[in-house]
Amino acid sequence: MSLNVIALGGNAILENDPTDEAQKRTVSKAAEKIAAFVAGGEQVVICHGNGPQVGNLLIQQKEAESVNNPALKLDTCVAMTEGSIGYWLQNALTNEFHQLDLPIPVVSIVTQVLVDKKDSSFNDPTKPIGPFYTQEEANKEKQKDNSIFKEDAGRGYRKVVASPQPKEIIEKEAIQKMVQSGILPICAGGGGVPVIKENEKLVGVEAVNDKDFSAYVLAENIEASNLIILTAVDNIYINYGKKDQQALTTITVAEAEKYIAEGHFAAGSMLPKIKAAVAFVKGDSKRKAIITSIENLEKVSEGVGTQITY
Repeated sequence: MSLNVIALGGNAILENDPTDEAQKRTVSKAAEKIAAFVAGGEQVVICHGNGPQVGNLLIQQKEAESVNNPALKLDTCVAMTEGSIGYWLQNALTNEFHQLDLPIPVVSIVTQVLVDKKDSSFNDPTKPIGPFYTQEEANKEKQKDNSIFKEDAGRGYRKVVASPQPKEIIEKEAIQKMVQSGILPICAGGGGVPVIKENEKLVGVEAVNDKDFSAYVLAENIEASNLIILTAVDNIYINYGKKDQQALTTITVAEAEKYIAEGHFAAGSMLPKIKAAVAFVKGDSKRKAIITSIENLEKVSEGVGTQITY
């Protein structure tokens, strides 16, 4: 039995309809695939994204803000969406396991992820979050708490925050004990709540962790055999969108790094997934990373998707 960390994207959960009922339905479809994978003899820890969800929550916070009902800070909003998406997954997986007569408990964990307070991204935040503002509105918002706003693709101004590199999963020992006890944990949602150390205390910060890098750190911390990153396509491609595009099947770390250097992967989509996969495999030659669609999850042992080996 292999231990697999599965990273499920937030965009895969919120497709078009942002209501909770619609997202629950989408999560139920994902849970069906994950439960079937577990029924085949695999052990799983799930990590999920929250980009669209936390963005919508920040908009709700701003719309409802008043003196008596102040908007909550980003670290709290990340934790809130960890809880809501974790609940949807927990509920759906519990129902699937019941249908399959598998007595597997599922537990969601609000997870803290340690980052370095000296990470360069804190000096140059680039991760846009929340609603769009006019320049005048952005200047007013900036006066409230010295937030940084930047123009986003000509559509207006958005608040930008740091996206530091995850260093350690604070709850890793608890997660390991759950795995050893036969529990399926859902953790590091949205990349986890970023925290720094201040005077030996953990303090939440205004930042967003990359879900794929947090999944890599999680997989390393709990000594997983495989990191499975689920995305919208069956394989990753070189020369994507061109006449000579080529789907990658099994590639080595060296080949992946060559393709990265050649600029084949977009910074905002596939690049962080491949970098996280490469970092995980480089840590131990026995490890494997797979990037594919959730429809292919049950077949990863047969070599489907893009499989990255040492």
